[in-house]
Amino acid sequence: MANTESSSSQLTIAETVISSRFWLGSSDYPSPDIMGAAFAAANPGFVTVSLRRQTAGQVKYNDYRHRIEEWLASSRAKLLPNTAGATSAKEAIHLAVLARELFNTQWIKLEVIGDDYSLQPDVFELVAAAKELQQQGFSVLPYCTDDLGVCEKLLSLGCPAVMPLAAPIGTGKGLLNPYQFQTLRSSLKEAVIVIDAGIGRPSQAMQAMELGADAVLLNTAVAKSNDPVAMAAAFASAIEAGRQAYLAGVIPERDRAVPSTPNAGLPFWHQSAP
Repeated sequence: MANTESSSSQLTIAETVISSRFWLGSSDYPSPDIMGAAFAAANPGFVTVSLRRQTAGQVKYNDYRHRIEEWLASSRAKLLPNTAGATSAKEAIHLAVLARELFNTQWIKLEVIGDDYSLQPDVFELVAAAKELQQQGFSVLPYCTDDLGVCEKLLSLGCPAVMPLAAPIGTGKGLLNPYQFQTLRSSLKEAVIVIDAGIGRPSQAMQAMELGADAVLLNTAVAKSNDPVAMAAAFASAIEAGRQAYLAGVIPERDRAVPSTPNAGLPFWHQSAP
């Protein structure tokens, strides 16, 4: 699905306007109150929630769950359940179906982890799960690698966006391969590309947006900071600034100095020879 926004503030995915380009996770906050305050400071487009190792009853009555529902009811944000922890297409599909029943939403962030050390996606199981879930009517937002072929395959299956990682989950290293991301952006001009995982600083999120990311999803960088509320606000500002810079057009890097003041009107001894 093409991203057909007409301004820096509007993002459309699966024919749905998403209110913000900053998406935020809901795990690892010090308390439900701090989590809610961070959401208010971030004003995210999506809030993610995981079903891993939780029973239906625990999800329903958890304090964090109540606070998420309370905040969503008073905002324009949407809930994005995810299949975190799934290691096979079968497990991911099961979690997605459970999420649709619990949360009454067709949105799903699809994760299928292939390696416990790097937490890299298993792209083969991911593609299989995405194909099945799309056929079941889900709007699948897949967490994937930055491989162009993988992203093209997921989009061809009907996924309305792709969500390549910037760096391994939780590392905070930022965009490890800007060149590869630029390749994705130039090759997939009409696709929605969301940077997911590995962002640790507002400046890193800004860089991703300057290079053409449509949105940024993160969790740990806010939830584990010393002041999650202040950090959420900082990320919100950085993501907006990065988007504005991308739309304005960032000048290309050069290997030599270029004067910003023209030679016209300067004494002849300051001007370059023709």
